[in-house]
Amino acid sequence: METSNTPRPISVLVVDDHPLLRTGLGEAIASQADMRVAGEACNGRDAVELYRTLRPDVTIMDIAMPEMCGVTALQEIRREHPSARIVMLTTYKGDVQILRAVQGGAAGFLLKSTLRKDLLDTIRGVHQGQRRIPPEIAMELAQHMGQGPLSARETEVLNHAATGHSNRRIAEQLAISEETVKAHMKNVLAKLAANDRTHAVTIALRRGIISI
Repeated sequence: METSNTPRPISVLVVDDHPLLRTGLGEAIASQADMRVAGEACNGRDAVELYRTLRPDVTIMDIAMPEMCGVTALQEIRREHPSARIVMLTTYKGDVQILRAVQGGAAGFLLKSTLRKDLLDTIRGVHQGQRRIPPEIAMELAQHMGQGPLSARETEVLNHAATGHSNRRIAEQLAISEETVKAHMKNVLAKLAANDRTHAVTIALRRGIISI
């Protein structure tokens, strides 16, 4: 029986587009005496709406989702509710999306590979006002924090390079000179600390800068 001395359970909103993962998260949370599942959403748009209605203590939200990605949903929610505590779920350590989430005010991150081990401690820690960033993600962020981001045009050139196009072909498709393409590629290699364009593509894919 709940008394006035019993703390209110931590309410958690679970957001992920995979039903099995949502179910697993929900069961793990519901098994704890100090937590309860406030609601579930399968995309970022629904998450924004549900947050307005439910005002959960902590939100667990996947970074990559249809309709509206987790980072955009994070930004929307935090714009309306600056004190919202949102933990981002990710399958990879690609720092571009993660850096956007950090800048958007994410309270923490969970790697899906370590969910079983870290989920409950992360929820409790974030609820207490802590920021929880796994060491792997922190190292990735620190490694790239000093490098300037790629410009929109540099990203475009790299995307074309990733599909195997030559400098001449890229120049034709973007209606710029071949020399300009070479200059952009030179900047890309410097910013990504890459040895050549293949290396640059590999780095950019791993970090989530481009996708093919």
